[in-house]
Amino acid sequence: MKRRNLVKSLGVSVLAISMIFATGCSKEGPEAAKGEKAKTEKVYKWKMVTTWPKNFPGLGTGANNVAKLITKMSGGRIQVKVYGAKELVPAFEVFDAVSRGTAEMGHGAAYYWKGKNAAIQFFSTVPFGLTAQEMNGWLYHGGGLKLWTEVYAQYNLVPAAAGNTGVQMGGWFNKEINSLDDLKGLKMRIPGLGGEVFKRAGGTPVTLPGGELYTALQTGALDATEWVGPYNDLAFGFYKVAKYYYYPGWHEPGTTLEAIINKEAFDALPEDLQEIVLNACKVVNQDMLAEYTARNNAALNTLVNEHKVQLRAFPDDVLKELRKISDEVVAELAEKDDTAKRIYASFKTYREQVNDWHEISEKAFLRARSLK
Repeated sequence: MKRRNLVKSLGVSVLAISMIFATGCSKEGPEAAKGEKAKTEKVYKWKMVTTWPKNFPGLGTGANNVAKLITKMSGGRIQVKVYGAKELVPAFEVFDAVSRGTAEMGHGAAYYWKGKNAAIQFFSTVPFGLTAQEMNGWLYHGGGLKLWTEVYAQYNLVPAAAGNTGVQMGGWFNKEINSLDDLKGLKMRIPGLGGEVFKRAGGTPVTLPGGELYTALQTGALDATEWVGPYNDLAFGFYKVAKYYYYPGWHEPGTTLEAIINKEAFDALPEDLQEIVLNACKVVNQDMLAEYTARNNAALNTLVNEHKVQLRAFPDDVLKELRKISDEVVAELAEKDDTAKRIYASFKTYREQVNDWHEISEKAFLRARSLK
Protein backbone atom coordinates (compact mmCIF):
# COMPACT_ATOMS: atom_id res chain seq x y z
CA MET A 1 0.00 0.00 0.00
CA LYS A 2 2.72 2.37 0.97
CA ARG A 3 4.73 1.36 -2.06
CA ARG A 4 1.78 1.96 -4.36
CA ASN A 5 1.25 5.45 -2.85
CA LEU A 6 4.92 6.28 -3.24
CA VAL A 7 4.90 5.26 -6.89
CA LYS A 8 1.74 7.27 -7.44
CA SER A 9 3.31 10.27 -5.71
CA LEU A 10 6.46 10.02 -7.76
CA GLY A 11 4.39 9.75 -10.90
CA VAL A 12 2.55 12.98 -10.10
CA SER A 13 5.82 14.78 -9.31
CA VAL A 14 7.42 13.68 -12.55
CA LEU A 15 4.35 14.76 -14.46
CA ALA A 16 4.37 18.17 -12.75
CA ILE A 17 8.05 18.69 -13.46
CA SER A 18 7.53 17.68 -17.06
CA MET A 19 4.69 20.19 -17.44
CA ILE A 20 6.76 23.00 -15.92
CA PHE A 21 9.67 22.17 -18.19
CA ALA A 22 7.43 22.00 -21.22
CA THR A 23 5.79 25.33 -20.39
CA GLY A 24 9.15 27.01 -19.94
CA CYS A 25 10.47 25.75 -23.25
CA SER A 26 7.30 25.85 -25.29
CA LYS A 27 6.79 28.57 -27.86
CA GLU A 28 3.36 28.97 -26.33
CA GLY A 29 4.74 30.47 -23.07
CA PRO A 30 4.03 34.14 -22.16
CA GLU A 31 7.42 35.47 -23.23
CA ALA A 32 7.35 33.58 -26.48
CA ALA A 33 3.85 34.87 -27.12
CA LYS A 34 5.09 38.43 -26.71
CA GLY A 35 7.88 37.72 -29.14
CA GLU A 36 5.52 36.25 -31.68
CA LYS A 37 3.22 39.28 -31.32
CA ALA A 38 6.15 41.68 -31.82
CA LYS A 39 7.10 39.85 -34.99
CA THR A 40 3.64 40.31 -36.44
CA GLU A 41 3.23 44.00 -35.51
CA LYS A 42 3.87 46.42 -38.34
CA VAL A 43 6.95 48.64 -38.12
CA TYR A 44 6.59 52.15 -39.54
CA LYS A 45 9.81 53.68 -40.85
CA TRP A 46 9.54 57.45 -41.02
CA LYS A 47 11.78 60.23 -42.28
CA MET A 48 11.88 63.61 -40.52
CA VAL A 49 13.22 66.61 -42.46
CA THR A 50 14.15 69.82 -40.64
CA THR A 51 14.95 73.44 -41.32
CA TRP A 52 17.95 73.31 -38.96
CA PRO A 53 21.58 72.31 -39.47
CA LYS A 54 22.03 68.68 -38.40
CA ASN A 55 22.47 68.33 -34.63
CA PHE A 56 22.43 72.11 -34.10
CA PRO A 57 22.10 72.81 -30.33
CA GLY A 58 18.55 73.35 -29.11
CA LEU A 59 16.75 73.47 -32.45
CA GLY A 60 18.35 70.54 -34.24
CA THR A 61 18.73 68.44 -31.10
CA GLY A 62 15.10 69.18 -30.29
CA ALA A 63 14.10 67.54 -33.57
CA ASN A 64 16.39 64.61 -32.72
CA ASN A 65 14.68 64.26 -29.34
CA VAL A 66 11.24 64.06 -30.95
CA ALA A 67 12.48 61.22 -33.16
CA LYS A 68 14.16 59.38 -30.27
CA LEU A 69 11.11 59.63 -28.04
CA ILE A 70 8.74 58.38 -30.72
CA THR A 71 11.02 55.44 -31.48
CA LYS A 72 11.56 54.55 -27.82
CA MET A 73 8.00 55.10 -26.57
CA SER A 74 6.62 53.00 -29.43
CA GLY A 75 8.98 50.13 -28.63
CA GLY A 76 10.46 50.48 -32.11
CA ARG A 77 7.09 50.20 -33.85
CA ILE A 78 7.80 53.64 -35.34
CA GLN A 79 11.42 54.29 -36.31
CA VAL A 80 12.19 57.91 -37.17
CA LYS A 81 15.34 58.99 -39.01
CA VAL A 82 16.21 62.71 -38.90
CA TYR A 83 17.63 64.68 -41.82
CA GLY A 84 19.10 68.15 -41.29
CA ALA A 85 18.60 71.03 -43.72
CA LYS A 86 19.82 70.15 -47.24
CA GLU A 87 20.43 66.48 -46.39
CA LEU A 88 17.20 65.41 -48.06
CA VAL A 89 15.48 68.70 -48.94
CA PRO A 90 16.45 72.39 -48.56
CA ALA A 91 15.47 74.09 -45.30
CA PHE A 92 12.50 75.99 -46.69
CA GLU A 93 11.06 73.03 -48.60
CA VAL A 94 10.21 71.04 -45.47
CA PHE A 95 6.52 71.99 -45.54
CA ASP A 96 6.03 70.84 -49.14
CA ALA A 97 8.09 67.67 -48.65
CA VAL A 98 5.91 66.52 -45.76
CA SER A 99 2.70 67.63 -47.45
CA ARG A 100 3.59 65.51 -50.51
CA GLY A 101 4.70 62.54 -48.43
CA THR A 102 8.37 62.71 -49.43
CA ALA A 103 8.92 62.60 -45.66
CA GLU A 104 6.45 61.62 -42.96
CA MET A 105 7.51 64.36 -40.54
CA GLY A 106 9.12 67.78 -40.49
CA HIS A 107 10.43 70.19 -37.86
CA GLY A 108 10.53 73.94 -38.36
CA ALA A 109 8.49 77.07 -37.65
CA ALA A 110 5.17 78.16 -39.15
CA TYR A 111 6.35 81.61 -40.23
CA TYR A 112 8.66 80.00 -42.79
CA TRP A 113 5.58 78.94 -44.76
CA LYS A 114 3.78 82.29 -44.80
CA GLY A 115 3.66 82.10 -48.60
CA LYS A 116 1.17 79.23 -48.25
CA ASN A 117 -1.17 81.13 -45.96
CA ALA A 118 -0.14 84.30 -44.16
CA ALA A 119 -2.43 83.50 -41.22
CA ILE A 120 -0.35 80.50 -40.13
CA GLN A 121 2.27 82.91 -38.78
CA PHE A 122 0.06 83.25 -35.69
CA PHE A 123 1.08 79.69 -34.80
CA SER A 124 4.78 80.54 -34.58
CA THR A 125 5.05 84.02 -33.09
CA VAL A 126 3.63 87.52 -33.34
CA PRO A 127 5.60 90.72 -32.61
CA PHE A 128 4.67 91.96 -29.14
CA GLY A 129 2.45 88.88 -28.93
CA LEU A 130 2.60 85.93 -26.53
CA THR A 131 5.42 84.57 -24.40
CA ALA A 132 6.17 80.85 -24.48
CA GLN A 133 4.03 80.19 -21.42
CA GLU A 134 1.17 82.20 -22.89
CA MET A 135 1.54 80.59 -26.31
CA ASN A 136 1.23 77.12 -24.80
CA GLY A 137 -1.87 78.24 -22.93
CA TRP A 138 -3.49 79.49 -26.13
CA LEU A 139 -2.61 76.39 -28.13
CA TYR A 140 -3.54 73.74 -25.58
CA HIS A 141 -6.39 75.41 -23.70
CA GLY A 142 -7.43 78.51 -25.64
CA GLY A 143 -8.50 77.07 -28.99
CA GLY A 144 -5.28 77.74 -30.88
CA LEU A 145 -4.39 74.13 -31.63
CA LYS A 146 -7.87 73.41 -32.94
CA LEU A 147 -7.57 76.28 -35.42
CA TRP A 148 -4.03 75.25 -36.35
CA THR A 149 -5.14 71.68 -37.04
CA GLU A 150 -8.02 72.91 -39.17
CA VAL A 151 -5.77 75.09 -41.35
CA TYR A 152 -3.02 72.50 -41.81
CA ALA A 153 -5.50 69.78 -42.78
CA GLN A 154 -5.93 71.69 -46.05
CA TYR A 155 -2.28 70.86 -46.82
CA ASN A 156 -2.49 67.19 -45.80
CA LEU A 157 -0.67 67.94 -42.54
CA VAL A 158 -1.13 67.46 -38.80
CA PRO A 159 0.64 70.12 -36.68
CA ALA A 160 2.02 69.85 -33.16
CA ALA A 161 3.96 72.27 -30.98
CA ALA A 162 7.43 70.75 -30.61
CA GLY A 163 9.69 73.32 -28.98
CA ASN A 164 9.86 76.92 -27.86
CA THR A 165 12.84 79.25 -27.59
CA GLY A 166 11.31 81.68 -25.11
CA VAL A 167 11.86 85.42 -25.58
CA GLN A 168 14.55 85.87 -28.21
CA MET A 169 17.19 88.56 -28.61
CA GLY A 170 16.67 91.61 -30.82
CA GLY A 171 19.59 90.84 -33.11
CA TRP A 172 23.17 91.59 -34.14
CA PHE A 173 24.13 94.98 -35.60
CA ASN A 174 27.31 96.77 -36.58
CA LYS A 175 25.83 100.17 -35.77
CA GLU A 176 24.03 101.49 -32.73
CA ILE A 177 20.26 101.84 -32.90
CA ASN A 178 19.27 105.09 -31.22
CA SER A 179 16.14 105.92 -33.21
CA LEU A 180 13.83 104.36 -35.77
CA ASP A 181 15.77 106.17 -38.50
CA ASP A 182 18.77 103.97 -37.72
CA LEU A 183 16.85 100.96 -39.04
CA LYS A 184 16.22 102.56 -42.42
CA GLY A 185 18.11 101.00 -45.29
CA LEU A 186 19.43 98.07 -43.24
CA LYS A 187 19.35 94.60 -44.78
CA MET A 188 18.43 92.33 -41.91
CA ARG A 189 17.59 88.67 -41.67
CA ILE A 190 14.24 88.74 -39.87
CA PRO A 191 11.40 86.37 -40.86
CA GLY A 192 7.65 86.34 -40.42
CA LEU A 193 5.53 89.21 -39.23
CA GLY A 194 8.59 90.76 -37.59
CA GLY A 195 10.07 91.10 -41.06
CA GLU A 196 6.99 92.95 -42.31
CA VAL A 197 7.18 95.35 -39.35
CA PHE A 198 10.89 95.92 -40.04
CA LYS A 199 10.08 96.65 -43.69
CA ARG A 200 7.51 99.30 -42.75
CA ALA A 201 10.06 100.83 -40.40
CA GLY A 202 12.30 101.42 -43.44
CA GLY A 203 14.50 98.32 -43.40
CA THR A 204 14.88 95.49 -45.90
CA PRO A 205 13.92 92.11 -44.39
CA VAL A 206 15.67 89.01 -45.72
CA THR A 207 14.73 85.40 -45.01
CA LEU A 208 17.70 83.01 -44.87
CA PRO A 209 18.19 79.65 -43.14
CA GLY A 210 20.45 79.68 -40.11
CA GLY A 211 23.34 77.93 -41.79
CA GLU A 212 23.84 80.83 -44.22
CA LEU A 213 23.77 83.74 -41.77
CA TYR A 214 27.40 83.92 -40.66
CA THR A 215 28.72 84.14 -44.22
CA ALA A 216 26.05 86.69 -45.18
CA LEU A 217 27.11 88.93 -42.30
CA GLN A 218 30.78 88.40 -42.99
CA THR A 219 30.49 89.32 -46.67
CA GLY A 220 28.18 92.29 -46.14
CA ALA A 221 25.20 90.64 -47.82
CA LEU A 222 23.46 91.39 -44.51
CA ASP A 223 23.86 94.44 -42.30
CA ALA A 224 22.21 92.77 -39.32
CA THR A 225 20.59 89.52 -38.29
CA GLU A 226 18.46 88.02 -35.61
CA TRP A 227 18.61 84.30 -34.98
CA VAL A 228 17.48 83.05 -31.59
CA GLY A 229 19.35 83.98 -28.42
CA PRO A 230 22.73 83.63 -26.69
CA TYR A 231 22.76 79.82 -26.55
CA ASN A 232 22.36 79.44 -30.33
CA ASP A 233 24.03 82.69 -31.36
CA LEU A 234 27.23 81.76 -29.53
CA ALA A 235 27.30 78.44 -31.39
CA PHE A 236 27.11 80.26 -34.73
CA GLY A 237 29.91 82.66 -33.79
CA PHE A 238 28.09 85.87 -34.71
CA TYR A 239 30.27 87.77 -32.24
CA LYS A 240 33.09 87.50 -34.79
CA VAL A 241 31.23 89.49 -37.44
CA ALA A 242 28.94 91.86 -35.50
CA LYS A 243 29.62 94.29 -32.69
CA TYR A 244 26.32 95.12 -30.97
CA TYR A 245 23.84 92.65 -29.51
CA TYR A 246 20.37 94.13 -28.95
CA TYR A 247 17.47 93.14 -26.74
CA PRO A 248 14.59 92.40 -26.28
CA GLY A 249 13.33 90.27 -29.13
CA TRP A 250 10.18 92.32 -29.72
CA HIS A 251 9.57 90.38 -32.92
CA GLU A 252 9.71 86.89 -31.33
CA PRO A 253 8.53 86.88 -27.70
CA GLY A 254 7.94 83.13 -27.54
CA THR A 255 8.48 81.30 -30.79
CA THR A 256 6.71 77.96 -31.11
CA LEU A 257 8.57 75.39 -33.20
CA GLU A 258 6.43 72.83 -34.91
CA ALA A 259 6.41 69.21 -35.84
CA ILE A 260 4.39 68.66 -38.97
CA ILE A 261 3.15 65.19 -39.82
CA ASN A 262 1.89 63.93 -43.14
CA LYS A 263 -1.83 63.40 -42.49
CA GLU A 264 -2.09 60.19 -44.50
CA ALA A 265 0.87 58.70 -42.63
CA PHE A 266 -0.61 59.81 -39.30
CA ASP A 267 -4.08 58.45 -40.08
CA ALA A 268 -2.54 55.09 -41.03
CA LEU A 269 -1.18 54.64 -37.50
CA PRO A 270 -3.08 52.73 -34.80
CA GLU A 271 -4.59 55.03 -32.19
CA ASP A 272 -1.95 54.22 -29.55
CA LEU A 273 0.87 55.19 -31.91
CA GLN A 274 -0.90 58.42 -32.85
CA GLU A 275 -0.98 59.34 -29.16
CA ILE A 276 2.71 58.48 -28.79
CA VAL A 277 3.65 60.78 -31.69
CA LEU A 278 1.62 63.71 -30.34
CA ASN A 279 2.77 63.29 -26.76
CA ALA A 280 6.42 62.98 -27.76
CA CYS A 281 6.05 66.40 -29.40
CA LYS A 282 4.45 67.75 -26.24
CA VAL A 283 7.34 66.53 -24.09
CA VAL A 284 9.93 68.15 -26.37
CA ASN A 285 7.89 71.35 -26.50
CA GLN A 286 8.33 71.68 -22.74
CA ASP A 287 11.88 70.35 -22.58
CA MET A 288 13.29 72.70 -25.22
CA LEU A 289 12.01 75.77 -23.37
CA ALA A 290 13.60 74.44 -20.18
CA GLU A 291 16.91 73.97 -22.01
CA TYR A 292 16.96 77.52 -23.39
CA THR A 293 16.02 78.94 -19.99
CA ALA A 294 18.87 77.02 -18.38
CA ARG A 295 21.57 77.80 -20.95
CA ASN A 296 20.96 81.32 -22.29
CA ASN A 297 22.44 83.36 -19.46
CA ALA A 298 25.69 81.37 -19.29
CA ALA A 299 26.09 81.84 -23.06
CA LEU A 300 25.37 85.57 -22.72
CA ASN A 301 28.07 85.89 -20.05
CA THR A 302 30.52 84.23 -22.42
CA LEU A 303 29.61 86.61 -25.23
CA VAL A 304 29.94 89.72 -23.08
CA ASN A 305 32.85 88.80 -20.81
CA GLU A 306 35.02 86.67 -23.07
CA HIS A 307 34.19 87.98 -26.55
CA LYS A 308 33.55 91.59 -25.52
CA VAL A 309 30.20 91.85 -27.28
CA GLN A 310 28.47 95.15 -26.53
CA LEU A 311 25.04 94.46 -25.10
CA ARG A 312 22.46 97.15 -25.91
CA ALA A 313 18.77 97.71 -25.15
CA PHE A 314 16.51 99.09 -27.84
CA PRO A 315 15.44 102.60 -26.75
CA ASP A 316 11.87 102.84 -25.47
CA ASP A 317 10.96 105.24 -28.28
CA VAL A 318 12.05 102.68 -30.87
CA LEU A 319 10.05 99.93 -29.19
CA LYS A 320 6.94 102.13 -29.01
CA GLU A 321 7.14 102.86 -32.73
CA LEU A 322 7.70 99.21 -33.59
CA ARG A 323 4.72 98.26 -31.41
CA LYS A 324 2.51 100.75 -33.22
CA ILE A 325 3.57 99.41 -36.63
CA SER A 326 3.14 95.84 -35.43
CA ASP A 327 -0.46 96.44 -34.36
CA GLU A 328 -1.19 97.82 -37.83
CA VAL A 329 0.46 94.87 -39.60
CA VAL A 330 -1.35 92.24 -37.53
CA ALA A 331 -4.73 93.98 -37.87
CA GLU A 332 -4.31 94.14 -41.65
CA LEU A 333 -3.42 90.46 -41.77
CA ALA A 334 -6.64 89.67 -39.92
CA GLU A 335 -8.64 91.25 -42.74
CA LYS A 336 -7.19 89.07 -45.49
CA ASP A 337 -9.78 86.30 -45.24
CA ASP A 338 -12.22 84.59 -42.90
CA THR A 339 -9.60 82.13 -41.65
CA ALA A 340 -7.19 84.90 -40.67
CA LYS A 341 -10.04 86.80 -39.04
CA ARG A 342 -11.05 83.81 -36.88
CA ILE A 343 -7.47 83.05 -35.83
CA TYR A 344 -6.81 86.70 -34.98
CA ALA A 345 -10.03 86.96 -32.97
CA SER A 346 -9.05 83.93 -30.91
CA PHE A 347 -5.47 85.15 -30.46
CA LYS A 348 -6.47 88.71 -29.54
CA THR A 349 -9.12 87.66 -27.03
CA TYR A 350 -6.73 85.26 -25.35
CA ARG A 351 -3.89 87.83 -25.24
CA GLU A 352 -6.13 90.39 -23.55
CA GLN A 353 -7.27 87.89 -20.95
CA VAL A 354 -3.83 86.50 -20.17
CA ASN A 355 -2.33 89.98 -20.03
CA ASP A 356 -4.87 91.02 -17.39
CA TRP A 357 -3.96 87.96 -15.33
CA HIS A 358 -0.21 88.39 -15.74
CA GLU A 359 -0.38 91.99 -14.58
CA ILE A 360 -1.17 90.71 -11.10
CA SER A 361 0.79 87.45 -11.30
CA GLU A 362 3.94 87.11 -13.43
CA LYS A 363 4.65 90.82 -13.95
CA ALA A 364 3.82 91.76 -10.38
CA PHE A 365 6.01 89.00 -8.99
CA LEU A 366 8.99 89.89 -11.21
CA ARG A 367 8.71 93.50 -10.12
CA ALA A 368 8.55 92.42 -6.50
CA ARG A 369 11.54 90.12 -6.88
CA SER A 370 13.66 92.95 -8.30
CA LEU A 371 12.93 95.38 -5.47
CA LYS A 372 16.02 96.42 -3.52
